[in-house]
Amino acid sequence: MLKEPAVRISPQDLNRLLGSLEVSFVALTECLVSQGYCLEMEGINAPGIHYNIQGSGHLMIKGCPPIELTPHTLVIVPPHAPFRIEAAGFHRGLQNLRTVEGALVAVSKDSINYIVAGDGDPEVMLICGFFDACYGSAVDLFGNLTTPIVEQFSEVDRLDTMLRSAIGELVTQEVGSGAMSSALLKLVIVNILRRSLHSNNTWVERFSLLRDPQIARAFAEMASNPGARHTVNSLAESAYLGRSAFMARFTDIVGQSPMNVLRDLRMRRAAEQLQTGQVPIEQVVRNTGYESRSSFARAFRKVFDMDPSEYRAASEKLEARR
Repeated sequence: MLKEPAVRISPQDLNRLLGSLEVSFVALTECLVSQGYCLEMEGINAPGIHYNIQGSGHLMIKGCPPIELTPHTLVIVPPHAPFRIEAAGFHRGLQNLRTVEGALVAVSKDSINYIVAGDGDPEVMLICGFFDACYGSAVDLFGNLTTPIVEQFSEVDRLDTMLRSAIGELVTQEVGSGAMSSALLKLVIVNILRRSLHSNNTWVERFSLLRDPQIARAFAEMASNPGARHTVNSLAESAYLGRSAFMARFTDIVGQSPMNVLRDLRMRRAAEQLQTGQVPIEQVVRNTGYESRSSFARAFRKVFDMDPSEYRAASEKLEARR
């Protein structure tokens, strides 16, 4: 009998969290591994999303059981975790596989890295993207992930189409290609996190923010509308908790106090509006929930080490150079 899923975040709260989540590529690579070969990859300081387009084999992460790769297997590898990709073949065991270090064979073409292990037709073909998924500087959703997430998708989910479209956007280097590729990656992340609502797999419990529905609800209130007049008391009420219990649980799960997180979320919104050059600073102050320009400027300097007007001027100069 399947175990019932643990208490999960509500669809409404997850929708608000996903809506305000920022996703961007750190790197995007195609890995091609021929039969009888093993591709070793060093970990980097970002989580990796690895989607198997074709073929079969195994993905090996130190300290974890082998992960079987079949078409449309998706694996999220934790930050800093070295891994290797083994192509299926007649020889089993690492001693019978020819090992290739990915860093030594990476080739860049049209803004995409290709890593090839073997000189024959590839047995395994993966799209490997390293990414950031965060709420400003406040919370990195995958930053504390310590063990891999594995989900089996199918052709009808079209994740391969989304990832290949992201590659195409990066290749064209047209205006907005970076934003478009990040939006496509976010679609993939949304498809993964949607499964947390009904999956019997336990990987979602590894996300502290998602496994506590009450704290997730309060965080969703802040992330979706940082300019509202939030207080510790109002956020505790939204979580149906007393003030002390809310403060303790929020700080334990998120790693910062609610008001520090709220400040960072507000500053992220302020930076976005200042970069456009179209919103007057007084309006930015009101939009981010501050009552005076001086208190807003003090908070902004703590995060960006410059005044809002200086930040806007620097953003305009950077845009002019592009």
